[in-house]
Amino acid sequence: MEIDFEKADGLVPAIIQDADTMDVLMLGYMNEKAYEETLRTKKVTFFSRSKQRLWMKGEESGNTLDLKSIEVDCDNDTLLIKASPNGPTCHTGETTCWGDTASNQFGVIEELEKKINDRKINPSSDSYVSSLFEKGINKIAQKVGEEAVEVVIESKDENDDLFLNESADLFFHYLILLQAKGYGINDVLKVLKERRK
Repeated sequence: MEIDFEKADGLVPAIIQDADTMDVLMLGYMNEKAYEETLRTKKVTFFSRSKQRLWMKGEESGNTLDLKSIEVDCDNDTLLIKASPNGPTCHTGETTCWGDTASNQFGVIEELEKKINDRKINPSSDSYVSSLFEKGINKIAQKVGEEAVEVVIESKDENDDLFLNESADLFFHYLILLQAKGYGINDVLKVLKERRK
């Protein structure tokens, strides 16, 4: 990965994104040493313009950022860093530097859709998802129906764990059904947004 540290006097902006929720957490700046320290320690480290030194996020508060991935943009002068936060990211105690705007783990859905799609286009003999796609739309729709009935049954009992697990099974199979029909969750969300008007 080539990063152009020369464009802005040795610093590049680093956008920090929650690896699970995909929320943008903060913006910092890195020089080459901060970048190398981040890779070495797996803790996101910046160059502090006010302190004029390397600064590991959370070195005082304990609210560190565990590195998951780093990408560079098309001009090689801005970084997108995905990280897992250990506590609030902002020094004010908020989840992000733009307030508590957490998106309730929607990034997990995107990741799950990618895995389902991979099992669809790259079938594997030991994959449950691949086996459903192989059996066709009728079997997938049947599984969604079965899971929906189980959610209804568990909703009438007092076992919250079973209810949530059956709900997760229903949602998982629904995502498979959407992809079998050539759609994704964003297509459903688009319809919901249009209904809001």
